[in-house]
Amino acid sequence: MAQDNSGLRSGSAIPLELLRTPPVKERADASRNRAAVLEAAARLFAEHGVEAVSMDQVAAAAGVGKGTLFRRFGDKAGLAAALLDTRERVLQEAILSGPAPLGPGAPPAERLAAFVDAYLDYLLRHLALVRMSETAAPGARYRIGAYRFWHRHVAILLDGTPDPEHTAHALLAALAAEHVSAMLPELGERRIRAGLHRLARSLG
Repeated sequence: MAQDNSGLRSGSAIPLELLRTPPVKERADASRNRAAVLEAAARLFAEHGVEAVSMDQVAAAAGVGKGTLFRRFGDKAGLAAALLDTRERVLQEAILSGPAPLGPGAPPAERLAAFVDAYLDYLLRHLALVRMSETAAPGARYRIGAYRFWHRHVAILLDGTPDPEHTAHALLAALAAEHVSAMLPELGERRIRAGLHRLARSLG
């Protein structure tokens, strides 16, 4: 695998930096409403579980109208994606400019292993939210902006292998929230993590 110290591009690929989840820009009143909704949703989801909470409950807890909530977030999957936005950007920044091996400066194989660990940590902390955002509709996972970032990063690290674009999708398939949710009760976190590392090593 060719070394990628910048973490930014592979050949003519879109620069990884441009695939980051951008911060939301909005009016002050809209920003306050958004913050109130996300705070209420995070609290309700933590207390009752994602599946048990309705959009009506979130709207009531946030003190906003149901119409405002649905116009802003679309549905509960859109709300889940918004809650994940900040967490995703933290991981993206660590990949782009954080310390090695997750950030630039380490050999690609070490960076790939660090990504597997960091992404799995993120996924397990927010498993129900990620699962909802990825399975809201057929193919929803692949339309999420963050997925394009993870895929480009892995493909860059696999540069020099026969088909890094396809191989990156294959590794990320094993990190899908639906898949990990199904495997977790049977295999447990330790076996899942070890298996992902074996898979990552085999890809290079």
